[in-house]
Amino acid sequence: MEPTRYEITYIIRPDIDEAAKTALVERFDKIVTDNGATIVDSKDWSTRRFAYEIGNYNEGTYHIVNITANDDVALNEFDRLAKFSDDILRHMIVKREA
Repeated sequence: MEPTRYEITYIIRPDIDEAAKTALVERFDKIVTDNGATIVDSKDWSTRRFAYEIGNYNEGTYHIVNITANDDVALNEFDRLAKFSDDILRHMIVKREA
């Protein structure tokens, strides 16, 4: 069975320093790989202004991770831990078409 492709997009709060942002991205990339998924690429998209305020912020840095996975263990763990992180304002996981 061929692995399924997913895209994870999350918004990092804008007032985080560069070293902390790098550590956050590395931590969440490691969560994905430790739970059986393979990262195709992980990159910042851009810092964008929001249409509405999210957690007292008017902008945030979008980060996109493309992965392949045979099951949803890595996705569930990412989702669970992203909800607890104060540095991630929002996140979304989308199944990509082949």
